[in-house]
Amino acid sequence: MLHFPKWKIATILIVLLVGTILAIPSLMPRATLEQMPGWFPKQTVSLGLDLQGGSHLLLEVDMRKLVSDRLAGVLDETRTALRKANIGYTDLAVRNDRVTLNVRDTGSIETAREQLQPLVGEGMELSADGTRLSIGYSEAGLTQLKQHTVEQSIEIVRRRIDETGTREPTIIRQGEDRIVVQVPGVTDPEHLKKILRSEAKLTFHMVQGPGGAGAVPPTMMDLPEADTGQLLRIEKRPLVEGENLVDAQQSFDQGGLPVVSFKFDSLGARKFGDATSKNVGRRFAIVLDDKIISAPVIRDAILGGSGIISGSFTVESARDLALLLRAGALPAPLTVIEERTVGADLGADSIEAGKRACIIALVGIVVAMVLLYGIFGVFANIALIFNGILILGALSALGATLTLPGIAGIVLTLGMAVDANVLILERVREEMRNGRSAVTSMEFGYREALATIIDANVTTLISTLLLFSFGTGPIKGFAVTLTIGILVSMFTALMFTQLMTSVWLRRTRPKVLPL
Repeated sequence: MLHFPKWKIATILIVLLVGTILAIPSLMPRATLEQMPGWFPKQTVSLGLDLQGGSHLLLEVDMRKLVSDRLAGVLDETRTALRKANIGYTDLAVRNDRVTLNVRDTGSIETAREQLQPLVGEGMELSADGTRLSIGYSEAGLTQLKQHTVEQSIEIVRRRIDETGTREPTIIRQGEDRIVVQVPGVTDPEHLKKILRSEAKLTFHMVQGPGGAGAVPPTMMDLPEADTGQLLRIEKRPLVEGENLVDAQQSFDQGGLPVVSFKFDSLGARKFGDATSKNVGRRFAIVLDDKIISAPVIRDAILGGSGIISGSFTVESARDLALLLRAGALPAPLTVIEERTVGADLGADSIEAGKRACIIALVGIVVAMVLLYGIFGVFANIALIFNGILILGALSALGATLTLPGIAGIVLTLGMAVDANVLILERVREEMRNGRSAVTSMEFGYREALATIIDANVTTLISTLLLFSFGTGPIKGFAVTLTIGILVSMFTALMFTQLMTSVWLRRTRPKVLPL
């Protein structure tokens, strides 16, 4: 007990020093932290939705709209392919999530299948029943499409929220086609919903003339202008799509009005340059989510791969549009099916209640340990203080988000942190009653209590790992703080407290331990 290897002392001191340095940023004001040197850690513990306030949204991916749009595209391509091959057909339509048609000439069925086979996308199948052909998603293909769409939607949602400058959002999948979004600190949930629900599907089309008059040809569509509501007839096939955009920024035109400047990648720039070169003097429509936001006349060929989108923008709406274009278009519409807003006042009350709980727990433990175990209780209390510092340091290093259940985990850890010391010191008392010397009693106390301490903590660790594996959101936060607290308390009880006790024994050489 009196001999403590130097390497072990160095290890303990380094862990305490590193933990303290990592914990400091979470206790500093943000402005002060930004002024610290580059080597100084900047990671802090963020407050969760229940502490900071903010918005909780449950979004549902509209798979029916996605499948409908995909099949509408297949229908247009089917019509074009069969006409080019001079194959007669009837009754071409989308029914029951499949593109179906009848081939007039029985002898043309195989030729029609050959023409339509290239249109069968991933996860789709082409089937024939006599003269009737159909293209649609297989069951496995539909499942794969849903999986890919939800994953892509989560990524787009994450990009959009990151573009707003919000820190530490929680974005997770729930079930097959739902996404949970928790954004702490949001003061305008309606603006957040508008940002998330917008598909931001940007396309560029040639304008054929005014719309609303006569039947709309299959290759055309009538869409309203956002400013005037007037219908324009535009080509259904886009010249360029928004997926070719590489950047979009809010800026101002020569008259000082807000606009959105954009830039294409090399493929988009080439397509845009070719289209504008061939159509000088004609109007082209910039379409966002099935609305024409601008329809300028092409004065000259636009060969640089960049341009501007003008309209009745405010600075905020132009900034929002640029944000959406940078983040990318959603593969399918999102519907808000549940919304909860947590006020900052409620979060402040939770923080205050959590502080009171921690302080009361800490004071109660400190007093009890000193009364029960004297100087060794003081050692346990010093270890308890460092226990809290190391927990905060670990959470800061992980960039964790602290929630109310997380505070509960910390409070529970404070009580559990002295369990090991209680087991050790009670065993030391028992050895002293059996007539052993002070140093020998302390050695036996640490050695004999070790198995019980490890057994108790490993059992709790198993429980927390199960909570983390099967829980979500706040339950995981509770499991994380409790797991870190258990590991830290074992370190402080079995190593740091033992080091302090060893130093005290070497200096005082007591005949009887003051327990």
